[in-house]
Amino acid sequence: MSASENASGNDPEKKGWKPGKRDAFFLAFVAAVVVLLVLGTGDRTTKPTPDDVIHQQASSRAACMECHSAEGVHPQPKRHTKADQCFQCHVQPGHWAGAR
Repeated sequence: MSASENASGNDPEKKGWKPGKRDAFFLAFVAAVVVLLVLGTGDRTTKPTPDDVIHQQASSRAACMECHSAEGVHPQPKRHTKADQCFQCHVQPGHWAGAR
C-alpha cells in the first residue's frame, strides 16, 4: 500500500465513524423535531355543544347546518373540517339523550 493511500483515509484498519459538527447538528435537529411533535400533539380542543333547546333538537348534520352553513346565523370558520358527524368532535352535555 502506498503512502498516498494511507494519507487519504483509505486505510482498511481504520473502519470507524467519527461524528462531526454536521452530524451533531443533524441529530440535534431531529431530536428537536421529535420533541416538538410529542409536546405539540395534545388533545384536540373543540367547542362543546351549547346546552340549550335549539341545540338539543339538532340531531343531524343537516339540522346543525341550518345555522352553521356559510349563509347561516353563525357560520363555521373557514378552516373547519367538512366532516359529516358534528358530534364526533363537539361534545354534547351529559344529560342529553344519546350523549357520549
